[in-house]
Amino acid sequence: MRILKVNTYAPDGPLYDEFGPEVVFDIHRQNAAGKPPSLESCRLADAVISCAASIPVGADPDQFERCRIVVREGVGYDHAIALMLGLTRGLALYPDVLRADPMQGWRYDVAPLVRRHRGLTFGIVGLGRIGLATARRAAGFDMRVLFYDPYLPNGVELATGYERTRDLDKLIGASDILSIHAPLTDETRGLIGDRTLGAAKASLIVINTARGPIIDIDALYRALRESRIAGAALDVLPVEPADAAHPLIAAWRKREAWLAGRLLLTPHAAFYSPSALEDMQRKAIEVVVAYIRHGELMNCVNRTYLNEQRPPRLLHGKQA
Repeated sequence: MRILKVNTYAPDGPLYDEFGPEVVFDIHRQNAAGKPPSLESCRLADAVISCAASIPVGADPDQFERCRIVVREGVGYDHAIALMLGLTRGLALYPDVLRADPMQGWRYDVAPLVRRHRGLTFGIVGLGRIGLATARRAAGFDMRVLFYDPYLPNGVELATGYERTRDLDKLIGASDILSIHAPLTDETRGLIGDRTLGAAKASLIVINTARGPIIDIDALYRALRESRIAGAALDVLPVEPADAAHPLIAAWRKREAWLAGRLLLTPHAAFYSPSALEDMQRKAIEVVVAYIRHGELMNCVNRTYLNEQRPPRLLHGKQA
């Protein structure tokens, strides 16, 4: 079994030996000299694992003569709660204020979004596995959990104990914290924009650890600039790395006063820890091995399309 692994950023290690000598890996580092794998590598591959959304090869799929499965390597270890705390406990601002002036900066009242969590409404878009894990943690802070996911069956709210709304505007209007846990699809692209943000309370904090284009960043900039929402914490952006020329990113980099303590950015790192990275690699390889050895297809997000020849309708979980 020969596995072509592309766009990988993980180091070599004993992980690859766990699957036995009959599993051979052809590994291509992310952006390694900007060169895609050779046509020979593609021709010999029984499976492809990619850490990115696309495979850097030619346009002709026929070059994968033996390939039986393509796996997108990715997980959802998303630190939405940590981003919430970064804003609501002042962690995004206090260090900078103290660094600038240890004496005058020794104040608890400089962070604008500090608040008590008990009794606040934590709104979730997409109650899949990641959204559900986030909901449980939010509930641990004695927050009311409200979710929107039109593709979950009736009764999920009874099984989980969380409140459900079938109206996105109502979710946003009721939420103090809004956390996005949906895949990027034609339906979710720009889902959070001018119209939906128009339903928000001025105290709303928006958190996105899912996919950048789900939020219209221009609309988010306007909502923050006009104080129609309180703040935002973004681990993902429509353009990555961040577009330094975008007004929101430019204002954040310049530390403009109107944005102080209201925006927290991280570099698409919410998934990362050394152990999570290793686990992500292992699970992707397990999917390949189970399929090629036993015909068992795990974690197939486009199963609906394969079975019914139509695109999957998913709001929660990961989209291939």
